[in-house]
Amino acid sequence: MTGQSHSDILTTFREQLLAEDLLHDGDSIGTDDETLLRFLRARKFDLEQSKKMFRDCQHWRKTVSGIGIDELYKRLDPFDYPEREVVSESWPMSFHKVIKETSSYSEILMHFVRRIRSAVASTVIDFYADTLQQKGRPINIEAFGGMDLDKLYKSCTPERHWESILVNAECLVREVLPAASRAAGRPIGTGLVIVDLKGFGLGAFWQIKSLVKSSFQVSQDYYPETMGQLAIINAPSTFTIIWNAIKPWLAKETVAKIDILGSDYKDVLLSLVDAENLPASLGGACTCSGLGGCHLSGAGPWQEGRAGWGPKSQAKQEMDAAEKTDGDSEHQGLVNNVERSALEVS
Repeated sequence: MTGQSHSDILTTFREQLLAEDLLHDGDSIGTDDETLLRFLRARKFDLEQSKKMFRDCQHWRKTVSGIGIDELYKRLDPFDYPEREVVSESWPMSFHKVIKETSSYSEILMHFVRRIRSAVASTVIDFYADTLQQKGRPINIEAFGGMDLDKLYKSCTPERHWESILVNAECLVREVLPAASRAAGRPIGTGLVIVDLKGFGLGAFWQIKSLVKSSFQVSQDYYPETMGQLAIINAPSTFTIIWNAIKPWLAKETVAKIDILGSDYKDVLLSLVDAENLPASLGGACTCSGLGGCHLSGAGPWQEGRAGWGPKSQAKQEMDAAEKTDGDSEHQGLVNNVERSALEVS
């Protein structure tokens, strides 16, 4: 494919996926250009490697958890399932609003200097393009310092917890990114991940190590190129040991998107995210009052007009009410039959 433009490779990729029965109209994996480009970018626009990645992903989507991701998503609404509050307490992760749409020149310059210092941005052009692409990205916040699997598994099975992680990953491409794209008026294909390590130490890391590794693997293999930037804040003094354990799990392209900010992070986050979009716990002004707090609200453009299908949804409540009405009617019918039988006997 030497000499071909990315646009030409994308066209060929789509044609070959269709011809090899790997892609069909209406596939939940997504059939838009942005989805296909994610797989191409992940494999440096190598057609054969990109097809293999896509094929493996489609197989995983049909078989994961023994029922496939589509059926799992129908059964578990990522914003509304019975164990959600318990999971959020011990494995805090949530989508929360988007990166602001405007950046001043001083903010762009500050971000540029920071990235140069971390030897991530290779050229001014690459950096500026990256800065522009950040606008409108959804924010995914994960508080590793609050993770407690022993506590969690007293109220939620490990299998159910893993399913919640899977539907959270699926939610990003199925609901969050499309909604962010609509809100921005242009394709938004990646998000900003903020990982808060306050209170996180080696003991906690060894407890969740295998689960975190599996989560990274799912993200890289089946939801490629969806992380635009990862900001690690409140990194503990032991983070060097943790980082040396985690780094081999990650593709070098992923490593290049990670910024380790330590405890002096607020100005950096506020240069990216409007204060009203950033939780107060991270230096912003948002509390999501009346919505259960920022960690449970799931606030963002993806909630606009969203009906949901979990236990708190209107559809579920109406269905329960209808079943109760039917049950009451059936019960009354039985009572009437008994009374008639009693009269006939007498």
